[in-house]
Amino acid sequence: MSRGPYPGRTLAGALPIAAIRGTVHLVRQARGGLYDLVIPTAVPVAFVRVMYADRILLTLAEAEECYRGVIIGLRSIISTENISRELWLRSRHGTWRFFRVMKTGLVELSRNGVPLG
Repeated sequence: MSRGPYPGRTLAGALPIAAIRGTVHLVRQARGGLYDLVIPTAVPVAFVRVMYADRILLTLAEAEECYRGVIIGLRSIISTENISRELWLRSRHGTWRFFRVMKTGLVELSRNGVPLG
């Protein structure tokens, strides 16, 4: 997990991926906000936190442990069938991983928001 300045290129890289799923609303807020962008035209509506990841090859349990604070914040957003709380991770090599934050764990997603496996 990055502890330095917010990596703007990570968020910039997320915008074209998010646009595949629908209209994207970038949330300009202070560091430490719950989410960085919203995709309101997707079903379910996605509240997305985008982060740089030093380690991208994590198990679901390791990802949940490593990003516990962010996941707790995302879990504070109401959860329904029509709302998806997501964590998107980008490595320094440009590799992406996408997770849906569930009540009791994580589900890995494809770029288009469909659960893998």
